[in-house]
Amino acid sequence: MSSGAVAVPAAVAAAGEGDAPRKGGKKKLLLLAIPLVLVGVVAGLWFGGILPPLLGMGPKPEAKGEMHPADQPAAAAAVKPPTFVDIPELVANLNSSSKHAAFVKLKARIEVAKPEDQVVVQAAMPRVLDLFQTYLREIRPEELRGSAGTYRLREELIARANVAVAPAQVVDVLFMEMLIQ
Repeated sequence: MSSGAVAVPAAVAAAGEGDAPRKGGKKKLLLLAIPLVLVGVVAGLWFGGILPPLLGMGPKPEAKGEMHPADQPAAAAAVKPPTFVDIPELVANLNSSSKHAAFVKLKARIEVAKPEDQVVVQAAMPRVLDLFQTYLREIRPEELRGSAGTYRLREELIARANVAVAPAQVVDVLFMEMLIQ
């Protein structure tokens, strides 16, 4: 033993080597368990409805006794009924690639934000009809199929109506009848 090395008994060396991997294994397990527990706690708070209000998300809780019974009829009167403007019936040929022509017949109503916007929409009705007709003539029949097609058509008509009646605001376009043949 002239090299200066210290002789370690075999039993102590074996015990020392066995502890090192197990100790590292416990640390790895702990490092994996802590994030999983945190994710579980956050998910529990989120789905339990505790975390969203703390973060300023979700519906605001209403204070009890905030509205007096005398104020309730005034609040009900403050809710204004929607204002609608009828659109004349539209018939347009669709952009069909086949030899067979396809048509759409559309009856709709425009819902406006304020009752005074009704006059503005009536005055701009020729422009609204022109924009609607131009758009309908460019649509292919397969684009109107299903609820997704109807939804896209509604969104496009709302956007075009808002351009035509600005500064008035169109809230929605309601389809009374839509026939595609």
